[in-house]
Amino acid sequence: MKRFDYLAPKNLREALEMMSDRPEAIPLAGGTDLLVQMKEEHRPVQALLGLKRVPEVHQFALNGTLTFGSAVTVGQIAANPQIQQDYTALAMGAGLIGSVQIRNMATVGGNLCNAAPSADTAPPLLVLGAQAVIASSRGERTISLEAFFVGPGQTVLQPGELLKEVIVPRLPDGSGSFYVRHTPRARMDIAVVGVAAAITLNADGATIDARLALGAVASVPMRATAAETLLRGHSLSDELLQEVGATAAQEAKPIDDLRASAEYRRHLVNVLTQRALRSAFAKASKG
Repeated sequence: MKRFDYLAPKNLREALEMMSDRPEAIPLAGGTDLLVQMKEEHRPVQALLGLKRVPEVHQFALNGTLTFGSAVTVGQIAANPQIQQDYTALAMGAGLIGSVQIRNMATVGGNLCNAAPSADTAPPLLVLGAQAVIASSRGERTISLEAFFVGPGQTVLQPGELLKEVIVPRLPDGSGSFYVRHTPRARMDIAVVGVAAAITLNADGATIDARLALGAVASVPMRATAAETLLRGHSLSDELLQEVGATAAQEAKPIDDLRASAEYRRHLVNVLTQRALRSAFAKASKG
């Protein structure tokens, strides 16, 4: 590992000032991705900006809306009973990342900023309508998480900008969400395909709103909007689920790689979309 500078701000103002002076600095939270990239992949890093002592990015609030700082760990998210109830897909995705030890260090902000197409928190946050709050010495801007990802390992963050927090609205009553993925190993692996679903039903059991998001099947985590449209205004049936699954598979843009072929990934999208929707529907029906 080559030499690098380490910046240690004590609050968000200091952090943003340091990033303004050193726009090449990379924020460091848990480091479970970044430090591995530096050690094993020889990623060139001139400066790290430590977030350990920045209280603003460790804040967490559940008051009708879920708001959490970018340095909140995936373990905190996965273990929270209210998140498990109201933001089920997010708790599930966070709980699948790495091991217990990794989840106690890894942060949701890091999982998003690493911008891996297979990130397990991204599809759940997409279907839950999350927004990203981006801060710099010039001020703050809020964008939809759908607009946050640009490509593999790339986000909209500009030099000097920091992901401050994520805001997730609560789903309406009569809603449910779910996340499912396929991996070769049961633990300590990354998704070959991940699918998140969120569904809202009316009193008759018909779908008012539905959202689907896919991971590891395109250059960025993506919404399956054509498949979503098929669900709205209808009650779930085996025939509808098969049509929705097939449509989502066609919307996916997978590639052949060492982990799976594009054809196999499309098959998985079809199967996992139906599975995620069934589970989200069951939860919505109980709610």
